[in-house]
Amino acid sequence: MAKSSVLSRFYRGELSADIVGRPKIWYSISGLLIVFSLVGLLVQGLNFGVEFKGGSVFTIPAPKGSSITDVRTAVTDGGVHGDPTVQKAGDNWRVTTESLTSTEVAKVKQSVSKDLNVPANQITTQVVGASWGGEISKKAWQALIVFMILIIAYLSVAFEWRMALAAVVALVHDLVITAGIYAWSGFEVTPATLLGFLTILGYSLYDAVVVFDMIKEVTRPLNSSSKITYSQAANQALSSTLVRSLNTSLVAILPVAAILFIGTTLFGAGTLKDLSLALFVGMIVGTYSSICVATPLLVQLKEREPKYRQLRENIARRESSGKRQAKAAKVTKATEAAGDDEVDDVPEDDAPASVTVRKVVQTGQRQQPKKGTRQQRRGK
Repeated sequence: MAKSSVLSRFYRGELSADIVGRPKIWYSISGLLIVFSLVGLLVQGLNFGVEFKGGSVFTIPAPKGSSITDVRTAVTDGGVHGDPTVQKAGDNWRVTTESLTSTEVAKVKQSVSKDLNVPANQITTQVVGASWGGEISKKAWQALIVFMILIIAYLSVAFEWRMALAAVVALVHDLVITAGIYAWSGFEVTPATLLGFLTILGYSLYDAVVVFDMIKEVTRPLNSSSKITYSQAANQALSSTLVRSLNTSLVAILPVAAILFIGTTLFGAGTLKDLSLALFVGMIVGTYSSICVATPLLVQLKEREPKYRQLRENIARRESSGKRQAKAAKVTKATEAAGDDEVDDVPEDDAPASVTVRKVVQTGQRQQPKKGTRQQRRGK
């Protein structure tokens, strides 16, 4: 019950987590994910589709009871070398092979028609040249570079260069991790995959802008006499937008997860898995990077400014002075308490015998001394 109460209070924004104050934890997690992704890119590599490397594509009506193995066997019997890629695309099979000549294409269609009992005129083919695929790759890189330049320019004008740098680092972080997981999965990289990558870049940027805007608003009143540092103010701003970011991400991830796990398995929408995997991984990583990577990096950059460095030193000086005063007051109080205990605890029998302490208390009216000399007083 107590645990659920804490979670509900955190969800409502009543509790805050010290995310900014633990950058080493988040950087370590990101470092492990990046290493895992780079290993996947170097060892496994990306499985580029026919649109990038060129090849031949066969669209075959799917007869009842046919499987991927049956289709692959029928295609290889037609003289195709290597291992063709077979995907289910609705009511059809989509087979991707190496680049084939018109004679080889005719032989493959004959073999498939015979083995799968499909009319040859219902099998459609498409040949993609390698030069066209190279042009697509070139345009994809150009689009990515232009996107990054526009992001840096916008954030530098709307906020400042430190926020732009933190956002770009988070975007590169998202791209590398998403590409690495894509490499490990073995999914084919298609133009839909590039669309997914560009979409997650925009989504990650959206999260970062929301957090940065709140940080800018909260830290604007800070000056040399403020009682909190830039890091503490930024963490408060992040805590106030954390639930909103998580809710937004969850709402966006659920339909993408439905496309990825339900659409591709139950309905056989194989062409959608390229887009949905990129979106699914990118949205999760983008939400994490905007909160745990971009914000701590921004705080570290801002804390180096003389204004906020002086603020931190002033707060540390005030806290140190307060601790010294509290310590001195505690020592004084303890000393007084110890002195009172010593006086009260000394027994009467332990007093030295050679010392007699008498306390005379005078009662009644005080006698005034008589005036005049001694002889005058005797003469009276």
